[in-house]
Amino acid sequence: MAKQGIEEIRGFPTRIVTWLLHRFFFFSRGMTLGVRAACFDRQGRVFLVRHTYVPGWYMPGGGMERHETAADALRKELREEGNLEIRGEPELFHVYYNRKVSKRDHVLFYKVEVEQTAERAPDMEIAESGFFDLDALPDDVTSATLRRLAEIDGKAAKADYW
Repeated sequence: MAKQGIEEIRGFPTRIVTWLLHRFFFFSRGMTLGVRAACFDRQGRVFLVRHTYVPGWYMPGGGMERHETAADALRKELREEGNLEIRGEPELFHVYYNRKVSKRDHVLFYKVEVEQTAERAPDMEIAESGFFDLDALPDDVTSATLRRLAEIDGKAAKADYW
């Protein structure tokens, strides 16, 4: 494709209108956005974490901070929760509305291949973590985790709600 396109936001009037609209959206439609990932190693095992403050096993992830891209948030969360480094390109699998958390929470859910650089020692946030064969998941894995894995495996249709 030869065309380069135009800048989406250019010129002083456009910058002012965009700035004002985003301030309005913050108060009228504010939402939270997070990232979470199904992290697979080369053996096809999935990485799960058990937090200290909620029951069950989850896929790693967390909220995005202001001025942080989704890719940066994903790399940060995987590094913090599992000493995981992404291999290849993360695949955005789906975007979910997480209405059980709040009326304004959304999750960008990725499928990634990872390599663990070092075992993740337990601390105040993560009680346990590890890789699991899909047919040998922990007993107390969360239902959302199971639903997402079924969707990735093609055994369930993608849902819109986390």
